[in-house]
Amino acid sequence: MGHTRREFVRRTCCTAAALGVASSFSRFGLVNALAQSPTDYRALVCIFLFGGNDANNLLVPNDSAGYANYLNIRKPLSGGGIALDQSSLLPIISKTQQVGTNLFGLHQNVPELQTLFGKGELAFLANVGSLVAPTTRAQYLAKSQTVPNNLFSHADQQTQWQTSEPNEFATGGLATTGWAGRVADKVQRAFNASSMFPPITSVAGSAIFCTGQQTQPYALIPGSTLGLTDTSTSRVQALQQLLTFDTGISMIQSASSITTNALSDSKTLSAALASGGTIATAFPTTGLGSQLLQVAKILKVRSALGLNRQIFFCSLGGFDTHTNQIATQQSLYSQLSPAMNAFYNATVELGLAQQVTTFTMSDFSRTFQPASGGGTDHAWGSVQMMMGGAVLGGDIYGTLPTFTLGGPDDSGSNGRWIPTTAIDQYGATLATWFGVQATDLPSIFPNLANFTTQKLGFLG
Repeated sequence: MGHTRREFVRRTCCTAAALGVASSFSRFGLVNALAQSPTDYRALVCIFLFGGNDANNLLVPNDSAGYANYLNIRKPLSGGGIALDQSSLLPIISKTQQVGTNLFGLHQNVPELQTLFGKGELAFLANVGSLVAPTTRAQYLAKSQTVPNNLFSHADQQTQWQTSEPNEFATGGLATTGWAGRVADKVQRAFNASSMFPPITSVAGSAIFCTGQQTQPYALIPGSTLGLTDTSTSRVQALQQLLTFDTGISMIQSASSITTNALSDSKTLSAALASGGTIATAFPTTGLGSQLLQVAKILKVRSALGLNRQIFFCSLGGFDTHTNQIATQQSLYSQLSPAMNAFYNATVELGLAQQVTTFTMSDFSRTFQPASGGGTDHAWGSVQMMMGGAVLGGDIYGTLPTFTLGGPDDSGSNGRWIPTTAIDQYGATLATWFGVQATDLPSIFPNLANFTTQKLGFLG
């Protein structure tokens, strides 16, 4: 049976990791060494919440009417519902009014995010999701507007969030690049010309988000030993000789190139980290905490890597809460909030708070109407978070839906909110801050021209 390019890359990544080699992919080709390289530094850090985070229980209306409506639809826990008790909510006040109020409450297990929001270092983006063009309920029901492929599917929505190609089949098949990879392609010559280390690092395995036309990511397991675990000179020489054999088989040659670059990149990063010292900020000993600590360590040695622009990919899974959502979210948010807070504090320690922007993505939100078993089903538009010194925080951007089953923002009758903000707009705002020129945005976000407002104003 044939293998897709995506499957080949995934398998290669896993194989490299299993051999004790930090997973890497073919590095950038030769770049113009004479290109000017600005001295400023910026980084984007993505945290992907795999499974579909129910943001309806992360950010809750906290005014009297809003909470009463929320309680009526989501139902009290005592009645088998999933509504959070109002007394447990962590109150926040947004700078601007949304849906007639600026009073909201956060889930009780994210006190660090509440503090960051209050300090103006964190903001929310309401009802964002995969869109081809602005879509109303009437258009959706009448099928008079093009909508993303396979809505409410985990695999498809994860891919669409990472590629910003919601109707990839209409353009000739599976997407082969992610929007972060395409962003890195556009800024490489201007900002990273002197570096031979990949501009994108994943600490959460293989992700199409990280792959561009020229850019290929470096991937590693946080805390792992970089490079070969067996340093026997003869064995290393034998491996390097094997990697130079011309087999005449393109797939094997590609795999050899991947492994060769993995060894080289691992050596480069290992040497840089060895001279970088430690991070004083305490991180939680969780999976996400370890990932973000690894990112902080790489940020610290950015100069040794010769990079002025970097992108990182992290993840936290387990958000597919068809049952037992209350307990599951309590556990997940207890990992997410402290890890994000520690990472922000580390950027302060490194003097990079203004230069590092962290943001979340997730498959989709969940139905506002609970499902049986104390859970929720797959939905569409969701709430995402942006964190950092450059974020104009303490506010909610975008437009929250009307929280009415079968209402003007519902794609059906269960509270699957039709997004009012597209991934393209979200990504374009981040990419512009990162240094992408306006003329390059359409090639990164192919449907951006369909939206009147192309930059959302949450970054200063």
